[in-house]
Amino acid sequence: MGRWIAAAIVLFLAAVVIYSMATNSRFEWGVVGHYLFNPRVLRGVRTTLELTVLSMAIGIVLGVILAVMRLSPNPLVQGASWVYIWFFRGTPVLLQILFWGIGISALYPKISIGIPFGGPVIASGNANHLITIFVAGVLGLGLNEGAYMAEIVRAGIISVDEGQHEAASSLGMTRLQTMRRIVLPQAMRVIIPPTGNETISMLKTSSLVSTIALADLLYSVQLIYSVNFKTIPLLIVAALWYLFFTTLLSIGQYYIERYYARGAARELPPTAIQKMRTLMSRRAGF
Repeated sequence: MGRWIAAAIVLFLAAVVIYSMATNSRFEWGVVGHYLFNPRVLRGVRTTLELTVLSMAIGIVLGVILAVMRLSPNPLVQGASWVYIWFFRGTPVLLQILFWGIGISALYPKISIGIPFGGPVIASGNANHLITIFVAGVLGLGLNEGAYMAEIVRAGIISVDEGQHEAASSLGMTRLQTMRRIVLPQAMRVIIPPTGNETISMLKTSSLVSTIALADLLYSVQLIYSVNFKTIPLLIVAALWYLFFTTLLSIGQYYIERYYARGAARELPPTAIQKMRTLMSRRAGF
């Protein structure tokens, strides 16, 4: 009985909120619909997605490398990984984005690639031309993400029983072969859920690049409402796009987690279609 009362209260509150939003003219839903697929907004959406994909790719690759380094028996390799993680987790991501967008060109106006200590220069160029604001955004987000992914991957690796390492070693596998063929596939069950959360978080954190004037989704709507003063409707436009892609990522994460749960769980969690079929069967009396 209590559950039905709680459900009725939740439905009532939801109906009140939806009715209030639908009937409040200050939301200006007509303006929201007009700008939802505006070309400038869609360009911002594309930039946000590009930032998310590239930054997460850098973060995942770096995370795996740093996690393996952190677990290395070599103290120098282990220490280098620890210092990287310490620095990038210890400073705000906004500060790092600002550093790549503003600070790097001030510190190194000209970037050269070559043999150090007086050797020949292979290539050189102006820092502002090499590190554009888009590259600065990707570097700021990706390098920061690498530090967090390193700890996620490390947690997944150490969750695998030590006996697996010993068995692989007895078969003559090297440490890298053991990591690639034995440990990482089993660690994925621990790695995938927080990685999905990090990806969703990255989608939203990418909005910080607006501080270096990179026209992502949020900055694009800011540019529009700075001219037409339709602040609330355009912020709603941005929120709707973020919610849309967050929902897609959440669905993808669910199915990936379900895939890697095979063999570990007695019964896999039902999909949305399976839940619907179960509900329909109950209502039909089967």
